[in-house]
Amino acid sequence: MSNLSPDPNQAGRYLLSGELTFDTVPAVYEQGHAMFATPAPTLILSFINGAARTDSAGLALLVEWLREARQHGKTLRFENIPAQLKDLARVSGLERVLPLDT
Repeated sequence: MSNLSPDPNQAGRYLLSGELTFDTVPAVYEQGHAMFATPAPTLILSFINGAARTDSAGLALLVEWLREARQHGKTLRFENIPAQLKDLARVSGLERVLPLDT
């Protein structure tokens, strides 16, 4: 199970917990629509508890959210990215597309 929720302590910051897999990504994607409706110009997506498991669907979700952020005139940053997701980005050649430095 996965959950995306606004951080009550920081506007524009969202907390993502759980898995990002083919099974969970559709529900998390739907939860993400609220991110782009906020007035904050910069959005931060923070992975909490190291996100248990990720696969290529999770990586595709991040790419899609970057596209949506640009369409809404926003910047999207990622925090606490799980090592497995970083590895997937490197293997697929997306480490230059995704801001995965933090």
